[in-house]
Amino acid sequence: MRLKTTAAVGLLAAGSLLLAAACSSSSDTASSATSAAGSAVSSATSKAGSAASSAASAAGGSGAAGTGKVGVILPDTKSSARWETQDRPNLEAAFKAAGVDYDIQNANGDKAQMATIADQMIANGVTVLAIVNLDSDSGAAIETKAKSQGVQTIDYDRLTLGGAADYYVSFDNTKVGELQGQGLAKCLGSGDKSIVYVDGSPTDNNATLFSAGAHSVLDPMTNYKVVAEQPIPDWDNQVGGTTYEQMYTAAGGKIDGVLAANDGLGNAVIAINKKNGVQLPVTGQDATVQGLQNILAGDQCMTVFKDTTLEAAGLAEVAIALANGEKPTTTGTVQDAKANREVAAILETPQAIDKTNVKDVVTAKGVTAAELCTGEYAAMCTAAGIS
Repeated sequence: MRLKTTAAVGLLAAGSLLLAAACSSSSDTASSATSAAGSAVSSATSKAGSAASSAASAAGGSGAAGTGKVGVILPDTKSSARWETQDRPNLEAAFKAAGVDYDIQNANGDKAQMATIADQMIANGVTVLAIVNLDSDSGAAIETKAKSQGVQTIDYDRLTLGGAADYYVSFDNTKVGELQGQGLAKCLGSGDKSIVYVDGSPTDNNATLFSAGAHSVLDPMTNYKVVAEQPIPDWDNQVGGTTYEQMYTAAGGKIDGVLAANDGLGNAVIAINKKNGVQLPVTGQDATVQGLQNILAGDQCMTVFKDTTLEAAGLAEVAIALANGEKPTTTGTVQDAKANREVAAILETPQAIDKTNVKDVVTAKGVTAAELCTGEYAAMCTAAGIS
């Protein structure tokens, strides 16, 4: 986990604590990591008052007095609930705390709409533009146009291959896939097993990294046979369910486990399994309420918790620094193979979640106990130590 001590981050910690969204660290050391995170955030919060004063002074005190304006374009509401329920409020809190003028909009899965929003933001004076691309080609066009008009750009969550982004803020997405592969193997156990992959969108570079990470873990395990693998365009859950049903039918129902790229696709797979009266290990990602409930019910093997508070913190740090004419601090670089260039990056660490540590997500305020432990899940939460 990466917590910085700059004024912007001190402010972000204070802002984030006003929200009910965020996360934690590694699977096998979940309890100690959660404790460490709590201490770190507590420490950051204790410094928030002086940090707020310093950052407000550096930013000119208010959004109107800041030296720059930040635009953020989120991708949709369909691929994951996180964009509106976690990312937007975390970013808003950070920008408000730092006194930076900002505009956050959602493209609702429409590439043309994202381009239009970008044009409008540039016309309205943004000096920094962050996007979660819907595909690399359309994202690259937006970034190239922004750069030609003197606007600095940031890739958020998804790297835009062939793009012009100055910075990239995300998670270690290969590690996400590795955690999914390890989780599925743990649930499947030994013996010969047939597995299928329900991958994410082929136009999303993250989906490619997730699959590669999972394959790096599972392919050497020769007792596991891959009987089918399909990417799902635009992360469409309905298409994912239909595709999996076709896989299931083609395999004659002889499937022992499913590497599903996120919780939405995992839930679509689970619906088909229930339709056929079977319960199989299924992976996921994003630690959504639905995914966690599926884990508590035994319908989903695991998910990957990506603390979006940390990711939003990284984006806010970079964007606020750029808006104030400063050079952001990064943790490394990533390779854009299409453009043959290195992109300065901040990469956060994901955490594997299964039935034994669902509580970690609640403790980290990734979800609330109230929204998770409804109806039939109340007793399951109690059994898992969640109250």
